[in-house]
Formats: sequence, C-alpha cells, structure tokens
Amino acid sequence: MTGDVPAPDACHCRACRKSSGHFFVSTDVPRDRLVVRGSEHVRWYASSRAVRRGFCGTCGSPLFWDRPARDWIGVATGAFDDPIGTRIAAHVHVGEKGDYYALPADEPAWLAVPPPHPCTDR
Repeated sequence: MTGDVPAPDACHCRACRKSSGHFFVSTDVPRDRLVVRGSEHVRWYASSRAVRRGFCGTCGSPLFWDRPARDWIGVATGAFDDPIGTRIAAHVHVGEKGDYYALPADEPAWLAVPPPHPCTDR
C-alpha cells in the first residue's frame, strides 16, 4: 500500500470468524493505492453473492475482504510485513462475536455496522 494505513476495524461476524479463526481485522484501502507483491499467489473464494475473500494460495493466510463494486478493498492487517502505525478504530458485528473473548472497553463497538458516513459508501 502507498501512503498511511487507514485505521482498521475488527469484524466479529460468524463468516469472518470462520474464515480467519478469530475476528478479522482489516483496513479499507483504496484500490488505486494497493500494491500486492506476489499477486500470482492470491486465490479468491466467493463467500457470498456480494463478497469474495482473498487468501495466499501458498500458505493459506487470509489477505482480503472484497466487495468488487466498491472502490476500496479490505486488507488484513496481519498481511502487512512492516508495522502499520495505527490501531483498531471500531469493532463491528459484535452481536455475533464469540463467547470466548471480551471486547476492549476503550474501542467503539457496533452490533452490526456503523451508520454510513456522508462522505463514504461504508
């Protein structure tokens, strides 16, 4: 990615927990700022009609959460090689979170997703 990494969110929905083994933390990166080294190893899985998930075809690591119609892609924070210099901005879909962990009290949490911001499509 070129530039600063936007603050990520942590998704606690069942699909994210099943695909990652825990909650899935990703940052929304504009497609035109994303640079993928080793893109020939990326494999895609259609996890629903609207969403696909990208993973490494060599090691199986989860890499992306993608709604192709949007101008951004969710990049797993664990996929970055270097420190990203940011913290989780919000926890989403906490109504589906696992019962084996607690949420940090100092980070915003939403039962589903936050209301759309007037300047974005989120």
